[in-house]
Amino acid sequence: MEMGIEESIENGYNRVQEDTRGPLIHHERDECCYGGVDGARKSSKEHLWMVYFSTFIAVCGSCEFGSSIGFSSPIQAAIRKDLHLPLTEYSLFASILTIGAITSGMIADFIGWKGAMRMSAIFCVIGWLAIYFGKGALPLDAGRLSLGYGVGIFSYVAPVFIAEIAPTNLRGGLTAISQLMFAIGLSGYLIIETVLTWRTLALVGLIPCLILLPGLFFIPESPIWLAKMSHHKEFYAALQRLRGKDADISNEAADIQDNIEALQKLPKAKTLDLYQRQYLRLVVITVGLMFFQQFGGLSGVCFYVSEIFVSAGFPSNAGTISYACIQITVAILGASLIDKAGRRPLLLVSASGLVLGCILVGISFYLKAHELATTGAPLLALIGLQVFIGSFSIGMGIIPSVIMSEIFPINVKGAGGSLATLVNWIGAWVVSYSFNFLMSWSSYGTFILFAITNALAILFIAKLVPETKGRTLEQIQSAINNVSEN
Repeated sequence: MEMGIEESIENGYNRVQEDTRGPLIHHERDECCYGGVDGARKSSKEHLWMVYFSTFIAVCGSCEFGSSIGFSSPIQAAIRKDLHLPLTEYSLFASILTIGAITSGMIADFIGWKGAMRMSAIFCVIGWLAIYFGKGALPLDAGRLSLGYGVGIFSYVAPVFIAEIAPTNLRGGLTAISQLMFAIGLSGYLIIETVLTWRTLALVGLIPCLILLPGLFFIPESPIWLAKMSHHKEFYAALQRLRGKDADISNEAADIQDNIEALQKLPKAKTLDLYQRQYLRLVVITVGLMFFQQFGGLSGVCFYVSEIFVSAGFPSNAGTISYACIQITVAILGASLIDKAGRRPLLLVSASGLVLGCILVGISFYLKAHELATTGAPLLALIGLQVFIGSFSIGMGIIPSVIMSEIFPINVKGAGGSLATLVNWIGAWVVSYSFNFLMSWSSYGTFILFAITNALAILFIAKLVPETKGRTLEQIQSAINNVSEN
């Protein structure tokens, strides 16, 4: 006779509570706690609709993130004209978005992934409204700061939440949808700015939040977080919803519980604990990837792409629309490849493409500065920027966050995630604030600096970054040791 959902949850809860086995931590069990719940192995695809729906709600935060970054690119000339802002004040307004995310991992550990996303959405709504009603630099900066805090949390929480609810075989692809939605949010702004004013664009930025806030009421919390917080019945109910009401999740629930109990015997990690020997390589890998993601030129290009096209002598509207289209197309390709090609190969291809893209743009600005090939130089800038954003979207855009969610043990995931995200956003602020001044110093020199940084990223990935596709924590740790020794 088929078991009802309430009876299934109660029996499963009892199964978890009565399991007297010791905390066996091996390859199959690790996967539950470190970057992906693997209970869907026994579930058919039709049982995963809640995983897909939960992913959709979470990636609305990624879309909000992209919208926030895309907003500053097309409206620079209009907002400076309307409010009489000098370049220094506009650079502060654009770059202050990156102040957020300092406490993202710790907030998520404390109030849960859903609570963190709800709080993020509220900060974003406040930020967009402040920008819409702003009449001067101060309210605009306050709104941008609130918006930055909100999307800073989204940037960490959304991919990790998805990684924790997704089956192993779908983990990378579903997490990569975050990058796709980021691309849609950013690219959408670059396209619609041709027909909307900057204040109307601020209202458009509310749309992802208006979908996410009610949607959070209909999706479960991460089972791993619930188990970590000892909410046993809620944990089992969430896992049952994610795997389907008819799925037998008793073994998976017991595996997760065993791992959580073993891990909670470890002392609670603080940021300083990350520098212990067993975590140091993980910190170097994640922080290094976040560093190269930003100092390779991302924020400078994303925040000011319209102005780059103007400086290169290419029509701004045509350039930004083509830029937006290639970003979305390649982001879709990257999402489909991440669980097939693997993380490490895509990172190497991505970083190599970033080097090429920066060199092409740098050559274009060099030719323009010396009045050489005046007809072909703008086209070369277009090609270079297309190569740049396409290469970024296929690898360096999302894979650092995926790897971060996969290699940190749950007892240090909050502290590790906060540190890595902090480094990422400090880099974003430095690059976005200094970009206009670097371009004034030397337009081609700026992109040559970015090319050198991306070349160093290739060496870093080849030397230190392991393949994490479909691997448990123990396998990842072994790969890290092998890569480091080569």
